[in-house]
Amino acid sequence: MQDAGPTIPAHRSTAPPAPIAAADDAGPGFPTTLPGEITRSAKAAGPARAIRTGRAVPAGPTLQAAGAGRDARRAGLLVTLVLGGLTALPPLSMDMYLPALPQVTRALHSPPATVQLTLTACLAGMALGQLVVGPLSDRWGRRRPLLAGMAVYVLATAACVFAPSAGVLIAVRLLQGLAGSAGIVISRAVVRDLYDGVAMARFFSTLMLISGVAPIVAPTLGGQILRLTDWRGVFAVLTVIGILLTVVAWRCLHETLPPRRRHAGQLSGTFGAMRGLLADRVFTGYVLAGSFAFAALFTYVSASSFVVQDIYGASPQTFSLLFGLNSVGIVGFGQLNGKVLIGRVDMHRVLAVGLALIGAASAALVLLTTGVFGRASLWQIAAALFVLMSAMGLVLPTTNTLALLRTERAAGSASALIGTSGFLIGAIVAPLGGVAGDGTAVPMAVTQLTCVLVAAAAFVGLCLRRRRTVEEP
Repeated sequence: MQDAGPTIPAHRSTAPPAPIAAADDAGPGFPTTLPGEITRSAKAAGPARAIRTGRAVPAGPTLQAAGAGRDARRAGLLVTLVLGGLTALPPLSMDMYLPALPQVTRALHSPPATVQLTLTACLAGMALGQLVVGPLSDRWGRRRPLLAGMAVYVLATAACVFAPSAGVLIAVRLLQGLAGSAGIVISRAVVRDLYDGVAMARFFSTLMLISGVAPIVAPTLGGQILRLTDWRGVFAVLTVIGILLTVVAWRCLHETLPPRRRHAGQLSGTFGAMRGLLADRVFTGYVLAGSFAFAALFTYVSASSFVVQDIYGASPQTFSLLFGLNSVGIVGFGQLNGKVLIGRVDMHRVLAVGLALIGAASAALVLLTTGVFGRASLWQIAAALFVLMSAMGLVLPTTNTLALLRTERAAGSASALIGTSGFLIGAIVAPLGGVAGDGTAVPMAVTQLTCVLVAAAAFVGLCLRRRRTVEEP
C-alpha cells in the first residue's frame, strides 16, 4: 500500500562498477560517461556520477574494474569533502563570528541586544531560505540553485566586511543566511539523489563527522583571526572560504537530478509538493522526531554555558573541554552508526535506541538538577549531558535518512522541510531552558525531557504505528 514507504535494503549490492551516463547540465569539462557504483538501482550510481574523476577507464575487464573501483573511491572522498564543506559553512558563519561580538558592539556603537540580532538574522535566514531553495532545486536541478546561492552568499559576506552600522549588518547577515541555506538543503538533496537505504544512512553519518567538527573549531578559528585583525577580518576570511567552495562546487560537483526527474510546470506545483509531503504521516513523524531531538540539542547549546559555569562552577577552560568532548561524542556515535550498526541493525531500532538514550539522560538530568539525590556534582551533570549529546549521532542522521526515503522526486522540498522545521522548533524551544533565570538548571533538563518525549511520541504514533497498520494483512 501507499503508506508502507520504501523498502530499506539491508546491504548494498556488490555488483562491479559500470559506466554511468552523465546527467544533463553537467557543467564545464565533464565527460560523457563516468565510472559509477551499482547499488539497489541504476539511479543510485553513487558519488562517481556526481564528481568528475578526470581519468580514463583502463582497457580490459580486470583493469577496467580495478580502475573504476579506484575512481569510485576517489570520487566518494571528493563528494564527501564537497558536501561536507557546504554543510559546514553555515555553522562556520554563525560560530566563527561569536568571539567578535564585543568588538562589533564597540566598533558600531550599538547596544549588545542590537548586535545579538545579527546572529538571529543569520539563523532566521538559514531556516527560511531552505523553504525557497529546496523546491527550486526540484524544479531547476541542484547545480544552478546551489551556485546562485553560493554567489549571493559570497556577495553578502563581503558586504558584512564593509557594513557601516548595525542595521546594515543585520540586513546583510539575513541575506547571508538566506543564501547560505542553499548549501544545507541541496547537500541533503544530492545525497538522496545519489544514495538509497543503507548507503544513504552511512553517508549522512559521515557528513556528521564534518558538520560536528565545524562548531568546535569555528570559535577557536575566529579567536585566532581576531589576534591578527578586527571583526571585519572574520567576514573577510568567510568570504574567501565561500569563494573557494563556490569554485570547487562549480568545477567538481555534477548535476545529480537529470531533467526527466525534475518537477515540470509552474513553480506553484513545485512548492505544492511540500503539502503532499506533510500529508504523509510517516514522513511528518520522522521530521518531527528529528526536529524535537535537534531542539533538545539546541537547548543544550544555548543553556550549557551558564549551567556548567555559573551553577556548577566550571572554569571557561573546563567548559570548553566538556563542550568539545560532547561534540566528539556526537561524531563518535555517528561513525558507530554509519560504520557498524547501519546494514546490520534495522534503522528503526537504531532510532528507538537513540531516543531511549536521550530520554534516559534527560530524565537523569531532571532528577539531578531537582536534587532528588542531593546536590549533584559537575561530573554527574557532565556525564548525563555526554550521553544525551552522543545519542544525537544515532538519531539525527537516521531520521534524515528515513524521512528522505519516503520521497524521491521531491528530495529538495523534503530536505527543506527537514532543515527548516529543525531550525524553527529549535529556535522556539531553546529559550525555554533559561526561563527561570541563571540560578537553576531545572528548566534546561525539563525542556530536553519534554522534547525527547514529543520526538518519541511522533516516532511511535506516526511512524511505527502507521507502519505496523499498513503491514498487517
